Amino acid sequence: MTTIISFIVTGILILNIFLAIALIFLERRDATSTWAWLMVLFFIPFFGFFIYLMFGRRLREKHLFRWEGRNKIGIDQLIDYQMSSIQDNTLEFRHSEMEKYKDMIYLHLRNNDAVLTQDNDVEIFNDGNAKFEALIEDLENAKDHIHVQYYIFRLDHLGKRIREVLTKKVKEGVEVRLLFDDMGSRGVYKRHFHELIHYGGKVEAFFPSILPLINTRLNYRNHRKIVVIDGKIGYIGGFNVGDEYLGKVKKFGYWRDTHLRIEGSAVHPIQTRFILDWNQASADQDIEYADKYFPAIPLKGSVGMQIVSSGPDSEWEQIKDGYLKMIFRAKKYIYIQTPYFIPDISFLDALRIACLSGVDVRIMIPNKPDHIFVYWATYSNVGHLLKAGAKIYIYENGFLHAKKIVIDDEVATVGTANIDVRSFKLNFEVNAFIYDHDKSHELAELFEQDLLVSTELTLDIYNERPLNIRMKESFANLISPIL
Repeated sequence: MTTIISFIVTGILILNIFLAIALIFLERRDATSTWAWLMVLFFIPFFGFFIYLMFGRRLREKHLFRWEGRNKIGIDQLIDYQMSSIQDNTLEFRHSEMEKYKDMIYLHLRNNDAVLTQDNDVEIFNDGNAKFEALIEDLENAKDHIHVQYYIFRLDHLGKRIREVLTKKVKEGVEVRLLFDDMGSRGVYKRHFHELIHYGGKVEAFFPSILPLINTRLNYRNHRKIVVIDGKIGYIGGFNVGDEYLGKVKKFGYWRDTHLRIEGSAVHPIQTRFILDWNQASADQDIEYADKYFPAIPLKGSVGMQIVSSGPDSEWEQIKDGYLKMIFRAKKYIYIQTPYFIPDISFLDALRIACLSGVDVRIMIPNKPDHIFVYWATYSNVGHLLKAGAKIYIYENGFLHAKKIVIDDEVATVGTANIDVRSFKLNFEVNAFIYDHDKSHELAELFEQDLLVSTELTLDIYNERPLNIRMKESFANLISPIL
């Protein structure tokens, strides 16, 4: 018996060594993440191996998102035109203040093929009830097609209500496609939409489980939340589908989030994003190019916007790069709302430098965790910035889930990407980058309204935190590279 145990232990140690070698020499991760996983492997030798299999493996697939119709809508030609026009100083901007940010616009064009559109009308929602009432009304008025994509789609009261509307529209002859993330929407399966599918609707899950309740891709989830209606109306932001997003779950209370309703040419890149995600998830129901998905859109507004995606299939961290560019460009203020604040050192350094340069840096985080280790890592990181002069606020009116940055009443971003390694590197995310004084000012005003129901975390209060909180922070920091 002793010999067998020794043999098993030796085998596990050898397996750990080979896995460690693969981590160091083959995976080519950053040093911080590599050391974190090495600690997991050697301090938890048996279970660490399975933890790595579930959470640590890198995404190997190349060209996950392909769509031949991309060429038919002229994306490549438009990108080349906008990039060359910026280089030649000939690109026309609807608002003169946008020209100050042409380097940022160029970054997203080159880094993410994010076309600049300047004819958008944008409505901002920070309340789930208002957002979903507007969405359901738009769904009810759909004439040709509805494309719905959410990380979490719960079949509670709200989810069933939306399912009923989608089923009704299918019966009326409207094309309906619903895409949900398999892990985010745990317990929801295609069979739950049998009536919708029976009448011609299409439903898919992103990276579905191989076996029930077992998914080897616990990382690399599709965290995007977008809806496109008739190719003319788009939704993008932080709200998922579930009763908690209406403030009806006691654990969280009121749910504070940010979402955008868009009419204008920016709907086309949102549509493109949905089609790419759908075609990846669909085995035999790919969307082929059709003019109806990209209709001519009459002039609706004058808001400039780029739709930027990122994910583990990309070499660069596009949304994080956009966040950093905003921080570097800020002269007056930086307002940040995020449920999770676990940035890498480059992000922390950028904010620290902004603080020390006299920029008014304000960060708002929730007062309660939905993921306990993430919360304490967040608390530790904001404490680090307090020493540089940042102002930190704890939102007290429920749960803060908004992913929003605003600078100088000129540029803002709203979307699905949190400020953490998971959003920057592991999840598939999408954000709208907005170049508009009025909308940036509106988002800043909403931030300032939230200050009225928030408590400021001062450096003195932070330094007086008890020993048990310091210990929680230390442990959370230790594993934060793999959170």
